[in-house]
Amino acid sequence: MRREFRFPQDLKLEIEDLTPKKATKLAKYLATVIGKGHARQMGPEGREKWQKQLRQNRTKVLDAPSWLWSSVVELMVGREGAYLEHCRKYALSAMVVS
Repeated sequence: MRREFRFPQDLKLEIEDLTPKKATKLAKYLATVIGKGHARQMGPEGREKWQKQLRQNRTKVLDAPSWLWSSVVELMVGREGAYLEHCRKYALSAMVVS
C-alpha cells in the first residue's frame, strides 16, 4: 500500500528518529539509487570493472571513507532543502486559497 502525503511534514526525514535497523535500510536504499544512476552512465565493461572494485573494497566496519560521508551529508542537505522549498510552496498555495 502506498503512503499518502498530505502535509509538508509528512515528507520530512527525521534522522534523530532513525533506529540502527531503519538507518541501515535507508542507507541500502540510497546506495541502490545512487549505484543504479552511476551504473547507467557506464558501458558494460565499465560497470563490470566498477562492480569488481566495489566488491574488493567492501569493508565490515562502519568507518566510511570521507568522500562517501561527504556525499551522504550533501544528499541529506539537498533533501532538507527540497523539503523546505516544498513547505514554502505549500504555505504560499494555502495563502492563495484562503
